[in-house]
Amino acid sequence: MAHVIGDECTKCGSCADACPFQAISEGEDKYQINPDVCTDCGLCADQCPSGAISEG
Repeated sequence: MAHVIGDECTKCGSCADACPFQAISEGEDKYQINPDVCTDCGLCADQCPSGAISEG
């Protein structure tokens, strides 16, 4: 199951830069993870300074 980005997201972009599959894009209020592209590797969660990314 793909990771998800919670409301704690500050839109810093660290997660998108860390994703080797380009599954993360900027949304209106926070970044979003495309579950069809996400491989659940967890690199984005490791890079998120606000701890906004968790397993879906």
